[in-house]
Amino acid sequence: MGSTWKLLRTAPSAAKIGMLIVLLNCFAAVFAPAIAPYGETEIVGAPWENGFWDAQSPSHTPPVILGTDHIGRDLLTRVLYGARNTIGIALLTTTLAFAVGVTLGFLCATLRGWVDQLISRSFDIIMAIPTLIFALMILSVLGTEIHILIIVIALLDSTRVFRIARAVAMDVEIMEYVEVAKLRGEGLWWVMRREILPNTLSPLIAEFGLRFCFVFLFIAALSFLGLGIQPPFADWGSMVRENAQGITFGIIIPLIPAAAIAFLTVGVNLVVDWFLHKASGIRDTR
Repeated sequence: MGSTWKLLRTAPSAAKIGMLIVLLNCFAAVFAPAIAPYGETEIVGAPWENGFWDAQSPSHTPPVILGTDHIGRDLLTRVLYGARNTIGIALLTTTLAFAVGVTLGFLCATLRGWVDQLISRSFDIIMAIPTLIFALMILSVLGTEIHILIIVIALLDSTRVFRIARAVAMDVEIMEYVEVAKLRGEGLWWVMRREILPNTLSPLIAEFGLRFCFVFLFIAALSFLGLGIQPPFADWGSMVRENAQGITFGIIIPLIPAAAIAFLTVGVNLVVDWFLHKASGIRDTR
């Protein structure tokens, strides 16, 4: 615990800012029902009311701090619930993608031969199709239920995770301690879990952060196109799409969920950059 606190205390300012952004978003996602002033789908006023920055904005109890959306729902409430839905689904999707990609990548690196060729070529075929087009095609056929959305995106993203996991596992699999474990008679899953996984954690954790950003942005893009998280559930991507016409009238409400997407992406990348720097073992001499 002391070493962890020392590591965090000595982190650069950029990493601390990134961690603060991530923690604020996690807090909003976990406690959204408790801190949101209104219900997720509750209509509290007229469409596109201004927030606290406009003295002529109608008064509400509780106050509508950020204004209302295109049908009169409280924007702050929608942003908080949007964090809960978007981040939660992105985290679950990324975890599933890593479970599939890392397992198959380690399996191919350990077994090699026809198993490696079969799985690698199958993933190459999937990767040859543009991800967005592939996702739009599948979701248009199967529907946009949340469980289908998670499975489809996790499958598509697991191909990228597979390539990384296979590459790092192949570097570890040829090490002497792995050969010794095999000569001792250790099984395949024991070798993968006890020898390969601990020695590939650093790049995989960094890749998890990057993959989370890509999945998070991908879900927001699908929601913007109308094939992501469906109404009445709040989602930052769909919130931008629903309120986009307000830009024409000088209404800044669509920029608020867009800024939330940008801030979380920047925050995660700042933390991942710092983690990669620490994992590389390169000392900062500045």
